[in-house]
Amino acid sequence: MLVPSKRYVRNGLLSVLRSDDYAAIQSAIEPVALGRKDVLVQPEQPLTHVYFLERGVASVVVGTPEGKRIEVGIVGHEGAAGLPLLFDVDSTPHETFIQIEGEALRIGKAAFFRALEQIPAFRKVMLRYAHVFQLHMAYTALSHGSYTLEERLARWLLMCHDRVDGDEFPITHEFLSIMLGVHRPGVTTTIHVLEGAGLIRARRSFIEIVNREKLRIVAGDSYGVPEAEYRRLITNGALPD
Repeated sequence: MLVPSKRYVRNGLLSVLRSDDYAAIQSAIEPVALGRKDVLVQPEQPLTHVYFLERGVASVVVGTPEGKRIEVGIVGHEGAAGLPLLFDVDSTPHETFIQIEGEALRIGKAAFFRALEQIPAFRKVMLRYAHVFQLHMAYTALSHGSYTLEERLARWLLMCHDRVDGDEFPITHEFLSIMLGVHRPGVTTTIHVLEGAGLIRARRSFIEIVNREKLRIVAGDSYGVPEAEYRRLITNGALPD
């Protein structure tokens, strides 16, 4: 795999950099393929890279010694995995793994630190993304605690749809039950409700978004604030010259 020129970079954080800023870190970039269930961040293990996703979806998951697990964050081509390194944190109790296969551009720890020190625009966009990701985690907590399973599933499907190509993506009911922290029968019933309303189409291990606007209505206020903040600060945000 070749390192793409800035013109062909899909990652939202790298693509907003000026060409000379991107060129300054290009030699440190390593393209990697991401298979389903590949682990990008191991809990309590040294962080070695930051992964800027180009395609695919990663989940940030918190777990307990008893085996309980729930998703607290999702990363696609808009963002990066390994974010604790931004704060000079060498490990995290959270796990980050690939749920939808794809590719990433990764940068090693030392090169990442150099880029933060030497490229003000890179440092600013990373800090802004960290702010947006904290909002995303906060709204995930709000969604789990204050919204119905139907609203929560609608939000999750919208977030996944934002990060994939096309309207269909691979996902299983079992995986959704882990991500949403509920029993599998509840996920299956809720999928049938959304499908019966004409919002999605489900088949074995795949879900297709049929009516995104109605899905947004179902998700309500659980979806949209972090996404708007990303557009304000990163997509449309001015970076240092």
